Amino acid sequence: MTVTDSFADLSTPTGPMRTYFYAPCEAGRPTRLRPGLALYSEIFQQTEPVRRLAVQFASLGYLVAVPEVYHAHEPGGCVLGYDDAGKNRGNALKGIIPMSEFDADARVVVDALQKHPACNKSVGAVGICLGGHLAFRAALLPEVRATACFYPTDLHTGTLGRGGAADSLARARDIQGELLMVFGRQDPHVPAAGRRQIYDALDAAGVWFTWHEFNAAHAFMRDEGERYDPAVARQGMSLAADFFARVLGAD
Repeated sequence: MTVTDSFADLSTPTGPMRTYFYAPCEAGRPTRLRPGLALYSEIFQQTEPVRRLAVQFASLGYLVAVPEVYHAHEPGGCVLGYDDAGKNRGNALKGIIPMSEFDADARVVVDALQKHPACNKSVGAVGICLGGHLAFRAALLPEVRATACFYPTDLHTGTLGRGGAADSLARARDIQGELLMVFGRQDPHVPAAGRRQIYDALDAAGVWFTWHEFNAAHAFMRDEGERYDPAVARQGMSLAADFFARVLGAD
C-alpha cells in the first residue's frame, strides 16, 4: 500500500480553504472506492506530525482530507510552529472564528469527500485537540457516520469560537453516527471534572459512543515533543482503526 497526496483550495463562504487529500493506492490492483475521513488538526494546522497521522489513516484504506481551519486568516499552506508564537497565534484564532464558520467549513469538507471520485460516499471524522472538538462538530452532520475525538479541547467549557459560546454538548442529541472518545488522564485541558461533564452529556443525549482514558498527557498522539507517548498513541490508533473499520469499512 502506498499513499498519494494532493491538495485543493475548496470554496467556502469565507474564501478558499486549502485542503490536503491522502489516498491509498495498491499497485497492480484495480482502483477501489474508499470511505472518506475528515481529519482535523491541532491549533497549528497541518504540521508534519499531523501529516504523518493522515498518511497512517490513508494507509488503512481511507481517503483522508485535512482542511486548514484558519484559512480565512492565514495564507494557504500556513503551518504554525510548536513554540510560544505558534501557540499564541493558534489560540487567538480559535477564539475569533464564529462557530457558524467552523460548521460551514465542515459542510464543505464532507461534501468534497462525498463528491471525490475515490470516495464511496461513506464519511467519518477524526481530530486531535482543537481538531477533536471540530470533529465533534462535524459529527452533527447526518452524513458523518463515525467520529473519533482525541482529547477534544473546549468541549466541556463551550469556549470555542467567537464569543466563547459553543453549544456542542447541548447539541449532542443531533449526532446520528457513533463516537469514539479518547482522553489522557493527565491532560490539564480536559480535567477529570470536564471529562465527567462530557460523558454525562453524551449519555443523557443517548449518543452511541465508546469511551477510553489513558495515563497520558495532552497531545500524546503527536509524534514530536516530550508529551508524545508512543505506546499510548499506538493503542489510540488501534482503537480508531478498529472503530472506523467496523462502522465505515475500508472497501
